[in-house]
Amino acid sequence: MCRNFNCLDELYRTEFGAVYQCNLKNCYWLEFAGEWYSLNVSDFLFFKKEVDSIDIVSMLVDSSRHSDVVVLQSYRARRCFVLNAVEILQLKDLLSAARFMIELNSVIQECLSYSPSTSVK
Repeated sequence: MCRNFNCLDELYRTEFGAVYQCNLKNCYWLEFAGEWYSLNVSDFLFFKKEVDSIDIVSMLVDSSRHSDVVVLQSYRARRCFVLNAVEILQLKDLLSAARFMIELNSVIQECLSYSPSTSVK
């Protein structure tokens, strides 16, 4: 398990959790609510899409007893999340910022590897 070694690079951290990248296993580690979850790249993107699709406003407006909690299971995971509206907002923030950092790292690497043509006319 990567998280026991020094092979994890922190992508983003909040007071509620963190997302790490493991280049050895080509996966991400989500630390949230005191738990660790391993997600490969496509699972991470799918899970983020799932979390983003949760309608917080309708949860808060609905007065029924079951409306204030959402049960989420990350793709191919053995565990599930039981989250209230505040926790969903915290998770959305964490995943969105981590996704931005992934894209930013990709752009930086592309810029660093770019070498303009040496021939000048």
